[in-house]
Amino acid sequence: MSVLMTLGGHDKDLGGGFTVRRLLPAAQRQSVGPFLFFDHFGPVTIAPGGSHDVRPHPHIGLATVTYLFDGAIMHRDSLGFEQRIAPGAINWMTAGRGIVHSERGPQDLKASNYVNHGIQLWAALPREHEEVTPDFEHTPADAIPSMVLNGTQVRVLIGEAFGNKSPVRTFAPTLYLDVQLAGDKAFELPPVAQELAIYTVDGDITVDGELLPAHRLAVLAPHAQVTLLAGQATRLMVIGGDALDGRRFMWWNFVSSRKERIVQASRDWEAQAMGHVPGDAELIPLPERRFSAE
Repeated sequence: MSVLMTLGGHDKDLGGGFTVRRLLPAAQRQSVGPFLFFDHFGPVTIAPGGSHDVRPHPHIGLATVTYLFDGAIMHRDSLGFEQRIAPGAINWMTAGRGIVHSERGPQDLKASNYVNHGIQLWAALPREHEEVTPDFEHTPADAIPSMVLNGTQVRVLIGEAFGNKSPVRTFAPTLYLDVQLAGDKAFELPPVAQELAIYTVDGDITVDGELLPAHRLAVLAPHAQVTLLAGQATRLMVIGGDALDGRRFMWWNFVSSRKERIVQASRDWEAQAMGHVPGDAELIPLPERRFSAE
């Protein structure tokens, strides 16, 4: 069997009518490579005066990875970075020992109808790097390697595949591909990472002849080389990398190999000791139900 399991995910309401499809973490699988959080949002139309803004909130022990197919998001963080996130770019924010950020609609689009559609991932940092200095790195779309293989367009967002290497820096072997299948042309995906999974963004495909419906995450068997085929032009994402170096505890926006670190981060956020996004006085409070280290 080339597919170990298929995850259907579930809808998660983030508030204000903003619903995402969450594939990871799942009861059957915490992570694929370093990725232990996978949200597919949109396509959603944002009307004038509407807002899907995410107020300032903290992270530790992870890196957020934001990728848009359509739309725009304004990133601001406690380090002072301000970056308009545009389709095709990779935005990697290393939380490390702690960072605060917000994700809001750009001011110039407030009076417009526009569509937001994309993927948000979290990559757990290796144990030895969980407490690194926080940072933010924007890689524009035109800096991402792209190629066409038998009619299939492949963009190497993170990592290395098919002789091309992304400029995005990571802390462990990591892979993230944007693949656009041509209708009725087979695409061979070799075992380009220790762990791999395929997510169907907008249509059904087959994996070695077996149906993988849209909006499903197929975790591949180790060392599997698979043939992907779609009846029409279809987009899919490939995620993976080396397996995590041990279990991670996840609560709210915090990830760590140590329960007590999550408790400390909770106290720090409650005391407003993790930093502030310049010019943004709002924040998301801790959930009422607190994390227990017991």
